[in-house]
Amino acid sequence: MSSIYETIRADIVVAMKARNAAVTVSLRTADAAIQRASMDLAKPIDDALVIATLRKAVKNLTDAKEEFAKGGRTDLIEANDIEIKLLEQYLPQGLDAAKLDALITEVIAETGALTKKEMGKVIAALKKRPEASLIDFGAASKLVQAKLL
Repeated sequence: MSSIYETIRADIVVAMKARNAAVTVSLRTADAAIQRASMDLAKPIDDALVIATLRKAVKNLTDAKEEFAKGGRTDLIEANDIEIKLLEQYLPQGLDAAKLDALITEVIAETGALTKKEMGKVIAALKKRPEASLIDFGAASKLVQAKLL
């Protein structure tokens, strides 16, 4: 079983004992999403599954936050910010912008990609790298597009 998942489960109990409803609900929602992903993929819960599920949850919350901003719902924006910060505690630190830029430049050179049509090759090569779990592929995609013709 995943050590990250075990930490989340333990933190649910702590939040329940502290009667912290917001944290309890957020962590239970994340727990349910992880279990659902495990069942859907017919895979045991491991760190990779937990990280992927939490990243997806953070992305969904970020997207929702943008929609709330358009609607002028500052109360919901603040709630999403709190939940995003809570979930990000369980995610490994990503690569900083300079390291990501250097890695993308290196992969583009390795693959020999020149045009945006070859972007798939670059992203596929990035996903095979040992640092793949630390890469924000949304940001990486934009950088790759900027570097290719």
